Amino acid sequence: MHRFAEHLIEWIHAEGESSGGLGVVLGLSGGLDSAVVAALAKKAYPHHSLGVLMPCHSDPQDTEDALLVAGHFGLATATVDLSPVHDLLIAQIAAVRTDLPDTRLACANVKPRLRMTTLYVFSNLLGYRVLGSSNRSEIHVGYFTKHGDGGADLLPLGALTKSQVRALAEHLEIPRRIIDKPPSAGLWAGQTDEGEMGLTYEELDAYLMGFGDQSHHLVDAMHAASQHKRELPKIAPLNEETTTGTKPGPRGR
Repeated sequence: MHRFAEHLIEWIHAEGESSGGLGVVLGLSGGLDSAVVAALAKKAYPHHSLGVLMPCHSDPQDTEDALLVAGHFGLATATVDLSPVHDLLIAQIAAVRTDLPDTRLACANVKPRLRMTTLYVFSNLLGYRVLGSSNRSEIHVGYFTKHGDGGADLLPLGALTKSQVRALAEHLEIPRRIIDKPPSAGLWAGQTDEGEMGLTYEELDAYLMGFGDQSHHLVDAMHAASQHKRELPKIAPLNEETTTGTKPGPRGR
């Protein structure tokens, strides 16, 4: 596990430098994944790493946990309260469209998208690269917000299942309170990852690692439905006929 952690630390530093980055910035949520990324970031860029706390009608405990992680690793932080911006945007949309159906998920997804925007402001200001905290388990089933927490320059945990992230957290000595905390995206009060997905990380990880039942229809359905999240935007193809209105002639003529 030590060698594995060192590999990720070296990878973050090498990828940051190769893209012209002067350091790294990440969202510090108070959760396990962001805590692991924070620990790796601090080791990769001891003097040029920044954790940004972005409460948005969040549980105060999440802020306390984020500060606990930052203090534990000596990570520099900045706090940007996104609640007023969130409320203003939602109010503006509601004023324009009063006929919208239940919008809880749409409104909740505004939060990670505002956080992505905030991180890229810091990225532009400091010349840093944005680290995301999505892991393999979440990426496979699309459990991330498109252009939200899915928007990042580097994903250090992208090839690790949640179980592997937890093992890495133990090695990095993440505070026990964070390791034992139920995973949550903090989208609304009482929301948990496993409750929203409809399966446990243990079940999902076992499937991804090839253990147990390999006919998990829910996982397959979630993977298929979220394929668009894992792809770059589609580009419409062009050929001579579509651009000029004429069919291409035979080759050599």
